Amino acid sequence: MAEIIQKDGTWAFDGDALRLTPGRDKNIGLLRRELGELIVPLGALAGVSVEQGRKSGRLRLRLRDGADPLLQATGGRLGEANDPYQLTVESDRYGVAEYFADEVRGALLLDGVSPGPVAGYLLPGPSLPVSASAGDGTASFDGERVRLEWNWKTEDAKAAGGPRTIPVTEITAVEWQPAAGLENGHLRFLVRGAPVTAPPKYDPNAVELWGFKKDPLMALVGAAVQARLPHPAAEEGDVRQDPPVLDKAADGDDHDTLLRRLRELGDLHRDGILTDDEFAVAKQAVLKRM
Repeated sequence: MAEIIQKDGTWAFDGDALRLTPGRDKNIGLLRRELGELIVPLGALAGVSVEQGRKSGRLRLRLRDGADPLLQATGGRLGEANDPYQLTVESDRYGVAEYFADEVRGALLLDGVSPGPVAGYLLPGPSLPVSASAGDGTASFDGERVRLEWNWKTEDAKAAGGPRTIPVTEITAVEWQPAAGLENGHLRFLVRGAPVTAPPKYDPNAVELWGFKKDPLMALVGAAVQARLPHPAAEEGDVRQDPPVLDKAADGDDHDTLLRRLRELGDLHRDGILTDDEFAVAKQAVLKRM
């Protein structure tokens, strides 16, 4: 069990999954607060890193492509305050952060987790029902239908059509774009048979976002819908994944299995596939289980 506790949150790792709990610091974004505790299976990870600064640093998780509907919907555009996969670390806790990262890296090596893309979502997405109000409207999703309702700031041409209800079976994709500089953002649902011909300000299938505090909550609605759409890999029909480094033992970590893993690690190190640091971490993890 590895754990790091900070004002920004608490991360715990039990060998099979990571438990990410946001803290109560005022700088934590609304999206992280609303998501609450996340359980991330080890198989969803592509890597972990520690970035050190003078006063504080960050512990970051890198997820495999296609593992998380939230990241799929937002395209990596979440700001730091709202990104659930990074933790602000105080400078006096860098040693703990490095230990935590080493434990996760060792488990990834031992379980032979590929860093390549996945063929299906490994996280469930936000819980339902989910609703958010920002920009020119409110977006809600109950698992079957998206409902868009407009406010007094909505462009007249869009508001004239009244509230929109879109069955999830008619949605082909989700777009979430945060506001940047003078450019507004949006949450847009691409609907089968309805080509996008208008900007979000006039599009009845989109909510326009103006860069206010609650904008990131729209990403939760987008992620909840994304989790119930066909996985992108299914549409492509081909997911190329690197073969696992090691086979996971089917009958548990008995002594012979661990000795075999040590030999395999030595071969990988000798062949230059594992660096000195990776070999040392993985070897130590095996020895702890013997």
